Amino acid sequence: MSRQASKDTGVELAVRRLLHATGMRYRVEYPVPGMPRRRIDVAFPRAKVAVLIDGCFWHGCPQHATQPKANAEWWRTKLERNMARDRETTEHLTAQGWTVLRFWEHTPPEEAVDVVRVTVDRKRREMRESAIPRREAQGDNRRTSRGGKTVD
Repeated sequence: MSRQASKDTGVELAVRRLLHATGMRYRVEYPVPGMPRRRIDVAFPRAKVAVLIDGCFWHGCPQHATQPKANAEWWRTKLERNMARDRETTEHLTAQGWTVLRFWEHTPPEEAVDVVRVTVDRKRREMRESAIPRREAQGDNRRTSRGGKTVD
């Protein structure tokens, strides 16, 4: 089990490759704000979108998780702690204003990328719209020159 990759898994690489091919730029192994020992697999910090790709065994996938027979009680406790840590990380990021997208390793990378693109695009659009000055949002398209006079 110690040979299991904790980062740069085949699925993570496939998702990152597809995101990059669509022109999206992101950060890899981004630290969770306020939780320095935890990492976001793929992060879009300005849009505050966190993408986490969970392995079926280590994170308790309801479809594919298996319970080891040897040392079963230790493994059960270990995997339950992993799932609790996942919930805690998601709750922490959400409280910080992040949108958290979690995918199982068996999710086709193309499907994950579609969800990520839609979410990041929506968040970026919301950011742009909230940056529009208040009077423009209310329909007043007049601009003010440096001298403070209104210009049509």
